[in-house]
Order: sequence, then structure tokens, then C-alpha cells
Amino acid sequence: MTAQTAPGHIGAGHIGAGQVGAGQVGAGQVGAGQVGAGQAGNRPVVIVSASIGAGHDGAAAELARQLRAAGVTVECHDFLDTLPGAWGRLVRGVYRAELTVAPRTWGWVTNATGGRTMSAHTSAVLSHAAGERMMEAIGGSPTVVLSTYPLASQLLGRLRQERRLTVPVATFLTDMSVHPLWIAPGVDAHLALHPVPAAQARSLGARNTLVAGPAVGPAFRPRRNDGEHLAARLAFGLPECPPLALVVAGSWGIGSVDRSARDIADTGLAVPVAVCGHNERLRRRLSRDERIVALGWVDDMPNLIRACDLVVQNAGGLTSLESLTSGVPVVTYRCLPGHGETNAAALEKAGWADWVRRPRDLRAALAKALAAPAPSIIDRCRAVDMILGIAARPEALPA
Repeated sequence: MTAQTAPGHIGAGHIGAGQVGAGQVGAGQVGAGQVGAGQAGNRPVVIVSASIGAGHDGAAAELARQLRAAGVTVECHDFLDTLPGAWGRLVRGVYRAELTVAPRTWGWVTNATGGRTMSAHTSAVLSHAAGERMMEAIGGSPTVVLSTYPLASQLLGRLRQERRLTVPVATFLTDMSVHPLWIAPGVDAHLALHPVPAAQARSLGARNTLVAGPAVGPAFRPRRNDGEHLAARLAFGLPECPPLALVVAGSWGIGSVDRSARDIADTGLAVPVAVCGHNERLRRRLSRDERIVALGWVDDMPNLIRACDLVVQNAGGLTSLESLTSGVPVVTYRCLPGHGETNAAALEKAGWADWVRRPRDLRAALAKALAAPAPSIIDRCRAVDMILGIAARPEALPA
């Protein structure tokens, strides 16, 4: 298997299931089972994520699990660890502070960083500041480098352009909407959750865009029967009879969670169950309202999702995909500025989640979600087949 390929020296061909650019490719041409640990000489797939929130690391962890199950050696790295000095802690802290203290400013930041000039400048700065450490982390013999974080993609794409990195780089787009920083010249392939983000990526100039589906762990599945539904409720001490609306806002409990939970309670259609994550102050505030069940950090999210009848979310992140995979309908409400709004629009366009833009429309949206089954989400993530296909035949990637 040859994986030493430089940008601009990749011939045309087929690499797996889904779409590549504008062309169609068939499933199984280069797929799972064609590259294993033995065939690749135990050369690893390297995954670069970022410990910002839980979505990027969550997708990376599931992709790593699937690759290892296919017999592939996987190495995982945190992009923030490759930044010099205290930059990594600063990036994480600024991001959290913006979303917690002044979320509207995050919308301004996402808008301001949406141009191609900004992407080029960002990748150049990252290459100078972190390129050497990234190359050391990757090592000399991976088959593919996979990014689940936009700034990591910018750096890896730049390293490909500079020919310092000579193996294929793929980006797994963890969001339903695609910010321009996700798309970096030099990245060989882009794996999207759905045709909606795939089309957005192509419009931004992404090379070799494939629809891979969400990377959601096997624990997230529909409940088998009513008994399992009831058992899940009892496990969390939840009410047995009324419909339950699970309110989620990421691991940090960010956004207008208080107002969302109270608005749901005001409709009288469902009991809000708010997951506050690490935000203990939020949990204490919500606990004062007897109509609301306020939970802190929850380890068993698969069972909690199965205990509830719908999910109300504000960011369009990994929990939305986990809920839909579990057969639980999702509603977007009081979404975060920036990526929360663009993800809400993309989820709605895909037919995966209604976006409630006005409080007066919430009751009708909840009633609709409670009355109808969740939309059918892609049944199996094909990212691993595609990654193994790229590893087996990097020359088959269209230039």
C-alpha cells in the first residue's frame, strides 16, 4: 500500500461509497477489510481532534473505535497540545468565556473569520507556530491523518501544501453546517454528515467531498420496548407518566437553558429535564423550579435519551445526532449565535430537526415532535470505509 502522495500528484479514480466531487462512486470498490493492521504493516491512522467542548473529541473517539474494530492501529492527538506555550489553554478558555459570558460575540467572530483570506492567514500562522510540533506528533509513517477540528485541518492542509506532510489528510466535518475555516487547501478529502453540509463544503472549494454519515457510538440506539423506556426513567428518578423533554446545552451548559426549560414547562406538554453538564450554578438555579428536573453531569447519556420523548437543543452538536440515532425527535430552540444558528438551519433543511425561532411557536413544535416519529437518520457511518479506501489507494483521489 502506498500512502506517500504529495498534493497535485494524485490521479483520478474511485475510492469508496458516496460522492467524490461531482462524480458518483460505488460502494465496496475500496472499502473496509482491504486495509488492516497486517496489510498496512501496522502503520497507524492518526486522528487530530481538539478538547474544546465534547463534539470534536466525541467524533474522534467513535471513529477511533470503529477503526480499531477493523484491525487498524490508531493514534489520537489533541491539536491544542501542539500549540506553543499556553496557547492551547488560552484558545479553550477564550472560547468557553465567549459562549458563557458573551455568546453574541461568538456570532461576530464566526462571521469575521468566514473569508478565504482569513483561512490562508490562519494556516500560515499555525504552520509557523505549530507545524514542527504537529509533524513530531504525527510521526513518520501514518497511512492517513484525519482531522475533526477546523484549525487542525488548516494546519494539516498547510503542511500538505508545503510538502512537509506526504500522506493523505482527510477532514471529518463534525457540524451540520460548514464554516469556511473547515475547508483548507491541501486537505485531500472531506467527510460530511449529510448531503446538506457536503454541498456547503463543495461551495467553499472543498476537494473530494463524501457523505459519510454521523459518527455515533453503538450505545445510542432506539429503545426496544415500553419496558425499557420505563426502566430508563426509573434509573434517573424521572416521572413515569408525562412526556419528558430533554434540554441539552453541551458539556458546559451554555445558552438560554433557564428560559428554554421554563418555556417548555409553560406549555404544559412536557416536563423539561435539563442537563446542565459542568455548570453547577445553572443546575442550582433550575432546581428551584419544581416543574423542572435539573441534572448535572450525566455519564449515561444513551439511557437518558431513551428515557425521554424529545430533545430540545441549542447548538446542533453531537447530542442532536445521538438523539436522532436513538429514534428520539429533536427540536432546536433559543440556539446559540454563530454555529448554533447555522447548524439549526442545516438540521432543518435536512429534515432532521425543526428550528423554533419564536417562543410563541414552541408549543406547536413540541406537539408535532411528540406526535410524530423521529426522522430516519443515516443508519451506518461509512467514514471508516472511506478512510480505509483512502489509505489503500491514495492515488485514486481526484486531484
